[in-house]
Amino acid sequence: MTTRVSYPVELKMKAIEMRLEEVLVKEVMDELEIRNKSQLKTWMILYRKGELHPLDQPVGKQYSYGRGTEHKTELEKVKAENRLSKQQLDLLKKYNKLEKRWKQKSLSLGSSPFEKK
Repeated sequence: MTTRVSYPVELKMKAIEMRLEEVLVKEVMDELEIRNKSQLKTWMILYRKGELHPLDQPVGKQYSYGRGTEHKTELEKVKAENRLSKQQLDLLKKYNKLEKRWKQKSLSLGSSPFEKK
């Protein structure tokens, strides 16, 4: 199993600079000890979009800087609330189904797990 590698911002910027100077991907990876070329590709995409803030975020974090709730439009906020409500409703429906099934099984066995003895 591989472990995640966290690259410092300085290394990421150096890799971007090297690629802008048209240094081959393989050479950049070897020189800076970058494990995966997709990392380099991701950094270049972010650079070209002008989104350098994600380069500063730790491994495993979503690139959400500047996209928090304070930066969302009213429509985006309502859509997010709607999605959450639907998820909660689906979860309650699943719970109710399981509870009904549990009660039916326990009635057929003669006792309810919900009854206190």
